[in-house]
Amino acid sequence: MSFVSLNIESPSESPLKVTRRALAKQRTRERVLAAARRLFTERGYEGATIRDIAQAAGMSTGAVFASFADKSELFDEILTADYEVLYAQMVQAARSATTVDAALLGLFGVAYSFHLEQLPLLRASIAVSWTRNEAAERRSRTDLKHIFRLIGEVTQRGIDQGQLKSGIDAKLLAEITWDVYVANYRRAVFDGWTTDALLARLAEQLKVIFAGARA
Repeated sequence: MSFVSLNIESPSESPLKVTRRALAKQRTRERVLAAARRLFTERGYEGATIRDIAQAAGMSTGAVFASFADKSELFDEILTADYEVLYAQMVQAARSATTVDAALLGLFGVAYSFHLEQLPLLRASIAVSWTRNEAAERRSRTDLKHIFRLIGEVTQRGIDQGQLKSGIDAKLLAEITWDVYVANYRRAVFDGWTTDALLARLAEQLKVIFAGARA
């Protein structure tokens, strides 16, 4: 998001015009995002075109491009909004737990529950992650950075509290845990696993991952 410095010469009129323009632009973005989320969920990333999204939002393709540079940016905007909501819930789950295992299962349980409610959209995000351009990949990693940091903080807290061995690479442990968590979604997509089933599987996986890291 970019911010433009405005030189307002008429304090009595200009602020009102700017506010109306900003509100209109925000409403347009919200309409486009709502339509895009629905179509990405129904058709996947490749199946939803900008023309389709514009038509679903009741506007021209030009109006869509006035708010978003391309379909990739539009898709990433939807994922960013989801991760902002998800992150707040994950933080709460992690902070309410007393052990590193409970904290990880708590925060990943929030994520499993969140994504299983809109599984087609998750499938689209995973599929497109292998074909996005470098700019889109950088945006995605920026969006996920705070979640990676949270997982790293949980593992580091386990080390600091003596639950895990000192000297263990907390960042690497967090990355391994994340990779296992993501891989489990295949069972939800293709085998119909529930959140409880995924968490039970992850709990067993964490036992193996942490076997050599216990204090």
